[in-house]
Amino acid sequence: MEEILATIAIALAATIFIVLSFSIYLTIRIFTGKSIRNKAYSPVHATVFDLLFHSQEFLSPGQSEIFTADARNVEHILKTRFDNYSKGHSSRENLADLLGHGIFAVDGDKWRQQRKLASFEFSTRVLRDFSCSVFRTNACKHVGFVSEFALSGKSFDAQDMLMRYTLESIFKVGFGAQQLKCLDKFSKEGEEFVEGFDEGNVATSLRFIDPLWKLKRFLNIGSQARLKKSIATIDKFVYRLITTKRKELGREQNTAVREDILSRFLVENVTSSHERTTDVNGFVQSINEEALDQMQYLHAALSETLRLYPPVPVDMRCAENDDILADGHRVKRGDNVYYLAYAMGRMTYVWGQDAEEFKPERWLKDGGFQPESPFKFISFHAGPRICLGKDFAYRQMKIVSMVLLHFFRFKMADEKSNVRYKRMLTLHIEGGLHLHAIPRTST
Repeated sequence: MEEILATIAIALAATIFIVLSFSIYLTIRIFTGKSIRNKAYSPVHATVFDLLFHSQEFLSPGQSEIFTADARNVEHILKTRFDNYSKGHSSRENLADLLGHGIFAVDGDKWRQQRKLASFEFSTRVLRDFSCSVFRTNACKHVGFVSEFALSGKSFDAQDMLMRYTLESIFKVGFGAQQLKCLDKFSKEGEEFVEGFDEGNVATSLRFIDPLWKLKRFLNIGSQARLKKSIATIDKFVYRLITTKRKELGREQNTAVREDILSRFLVENVTSSHERTTDVNGFVQSINEEALDQMQYLHAALSETLRLYPPVPVDMRCAENDDILADGHRVKRGDNVYYLAYAMGRMTYVWGQDAEEFKPERWLKDGGFQPESPFKFISFHAGPRICLGKDFAYRQMKIVSMVLLHFFRFKMADEKSNVRYKRMLTLHIEGGLHLHAIPRTST
């Protein structure tokens, strides 16, 4: 009996010690974490509703997790103190298996070297003209794809279709490759790549919230087993593509201009694998740079969509040294600062009382597009790491929008359904976005 009582007493004492130690630690962190400009600024909260007050802090073992929706803080970490904020070790580790040492996942000299090289390539007229040609060709394929559903009266997953369009276009522009063929429903290779890409995205995002992901990777179970399989699928395709391209370049005797990025980094003409009607082809070929520049309202509508539904809803930087944010909040070395693009797009103190309304007119002045500060509209990031493909992305979005909206009207397959998001690195609708297409010639 005495041994049992002693065991219970030791367990209780240990529990009390742990709770007391944690309480003291928490008190110290709360006191030292307060804003220097607001003594009532409490850094510990139970919900994210406190983002209405621009920034809040959550505690985790050994560091703080700071969440902000304040454009001043975004500018501070992405521009003013750019050298003090990096991807951070944990973020680089989480992304390494999927993104490797690419420009999206590295810092310092590695990032600067890749940025310099990529900046030149994205600025060339050859790439601009070639990418437009690819976008137009794939837009033609989309008309045929959507037409099949329009004629049958069946709905289709617009999210899946547009993802395939994007991947197909990127592979053609980036690698000069048509091997992916993910717009072709009969392409097994394309299907495997698309599925692997999506699964890799999901499994990688889980690393940011799963404290046991390293154990799962070691045991090769769960999400990390799926990630390993997905990466093997992606690597197999990409490395075969690189090998093929190197052989092509080795055999190449002429000095013709190389249009795709892989050829320029280490020529083929764009062809369509589907028959196209004269009307579709004629309209698509009329979409040139001048026509794209005139689409001011479309540019505004796309920007408004990205404001409310940013591709990357949450991003973060890690403090290399102690710092003070623009709003006066103290940041300790090793703290992660998250900036929430999705939340910022809905904050009235950022966009006004109509922040939650879809209102393209907010981007227009005298009929022309009026850009906003990139630290307020951060869908394409901001500062030295602003997205190099911003113009590339707008060009692609405009072309596919112009083509599809010229030939079809769209409506939700189920107008009463509620949209839910899937946990991924990028904003993704759970279950897809199912639409009905109605040809414009129909009454």
